[in-house]
Amino acid sequence: MRLHPATQILIWCVLVTAVQFFPPSDLFMAGFVVLLSAFVLSRYKFVQLVRRTRWIMFSLWLIYACTTPGLPLSESLGPFSPSLEGLQDGALQLTRLLIALAGLAMLLDRLHRQQLMAGLYSLFAPLQWLGLSRERLTVRLALTLHYAEVAVLRSQSWQDSLHTLKTENSELPIENRTMELSVYGFSRFDALLLAGALLLLWQVVI
Repeated sequence: MRLHPATQILIWCVLVTAVQFFPPSDLFMAGFVVLLSAFVLSRYKFVQLVRRTRWIMFSLWLIYACTTPGLPLSESLGPFSPSLEGLQDGALQLTRLLIALAGLAMLLDRLHRQQLMAGLYSLFAPLQWLGLSRERLTVRLALTLHYAEVAVLRSQSWQDSLHTLKTENSELPIENRTMELSVYGFSRFDALLLAGALLLLWQVVI
């Protein structure tokens, strides 16, 4: 049974939110399951995402290691020594980030651009109560996500990615374009799955 795109997006959001509250033992267990699933289902995209964000993850781990008070790793380095508590906290944050990337890799592999836009369109329905156009916001966010994915997954530096995008945009003729948006219906299974995910999030947070 095919899940509604909005359901899949919300499940990823619930996953990213829930792991922020997991204790270390549950976090590493969840990380093992999610990372294993990503390697089996979306290995290529997951490896690319990790490769393109490796320096960000290393910087995050280093910041936690060097700024968290605690027992110094090396007495000879004095105040410049990373702390054991900082290394542990950094490892926890890296695990959460890897879980988010693994879930994102599986999500992007399952949803092509039209399905992603359809899911965002459904999630933005409450914005109509505020007088906002969910059609315009959906198209803008979908294009932003598309260009961000292109910049991350291309085998080039971020400077080259920006230059390529600017060059491509400058060479495109100015014209009106239309984008088709498919609308999917929610099934009972979508409702049950979302209810279970929200219940799990409620138990974790509370």
